[in-house]
Amino acid sequence: MSEQLVLELARPEPPTFANFVAGANGEALAALAALAAGTSPHSGILLWGARGAGKSHLLRAAASAADAARQPTIYCATPRDAPRPDDLPASALLIVDAVDTSDADGQARWFTRINRLAAGGGRWLAAAAAPPARLALREDLRTRLAAGLVLEIVPLADDDKPVALVAYARERGFRLSDDVIVYLLAHGRRDMTSLVATLAALDRASLAAQRNVTVPLLREWLQRNVGSAR
Repeated sequence: MSEQLVLELARPEPPTFANFVAGANGEALAALAALAAGTSPHSGILLWGARGAGKSHLLRAAASAADAARQPTIYCATPRDAPRPDDLPASALLIVDAVDTSDADGQARWFTRINRLAAGGGRWLAAAAAPPARLALREDLRTRLAAGLVLEIVPLADDDKPVALVAYARERGFRLSDDVIVYLLAHGRRDMTSLVATLAALDRASLAAQRNVTVPLLREWLQRNVGSAR
């Protein structure tokens, strides 16, 4: 297999709701899908949770789904990427990651942006490391964030990961054996975003090589793309 094809196979899939393993986050997934579709009763949603829980994945998935639904959407990977409040379409869906990293001036602008969206029928979706009460932000901004729907994104427990990985593989149309799961959890990164990306790439590799998804195939893929297999 050529190095170019290996690189193509290793490229992660774009984040979507479909390739996010929800686990205990089913309520959050449904709320975000409604927001992206324009049917949510909430004017804003704040996601919080530990690093690696999948907050960034869900923000990007929501942005893609909102674009597909032809909602005017602005996605910001960092608070600094957001438009000036005066340049923000009041009817837009504004999505921002790591809103809690805003500096003092940025916090003032976020307060103004949220008010502008509320007045114009727009909506917002943001992610932070903690719930509003524990964020080191100015009080008025914390109050605005807390007024939206606040949802904790919970990392999938290790005991639940094998079941989730089998279900994800089944949805993609291939069988994932117990020994492949054991090897993957022992030698790959254990957060679900990385695990799902590895399975997606492994599925593409198996199709390209016309081989079943087995431990030898997984070992070869890890050695060529991660360098961590033993």
